Amino acid sequence: MSGYDAVDRALLAALASDPRATVVALADRLGLSRNTVQARMARLETSGAFLSFERSIDPVPLGYPLEAFISVHVRQKRLTEVVEEIGTIPEVIQAHGLSGSVDLLVRAVCRDAHDLFRIDGEILAIDGVERTETALAMGELIPFRLRPLLDR
Repeated sequence: MSGYDAVDRALLAALASDPRATVVALADRLGLSRNTVQARMARLETSGAFLSFERSIDPVPLGYPLEAFISVHVRQKRLTEVVEEIGTIPEVIQAHGLSGSVDLLVRAVCRDAHDLFRIDGEILAIDGVERTETALAMGELIPFRLRPLLDR
């Protein structure tokens, strides 16, 4: 982790263990002053160390029990427009541009198979989308994590 010193790494590790920790709790845990923790947090935020602060919300209680990964093949000259249009579909919760044979990997939630069929149809209807391949997620086996990297 170039650019971060031992205090920064300790602060990031503490946040990875307890993302909801307050500045006071972090200061206590790390043996630092509250002002030091606040200053370090501000510097880490400015440096781009933190991703979105949006809370992770389980879509199941919202009525979306199924999750799917949709591989999208795109005509390259339309990639920007395709991404913008896919971004307007509320059930799309994430998308990544990929290298290789697939251009985009879209993560979507849906109510049932019919809902997934509709969402896939919306993506296919976008000018520039050549085809899609859809796979249902069977369960998250390793959740997003950075703690092992921080501990390394």
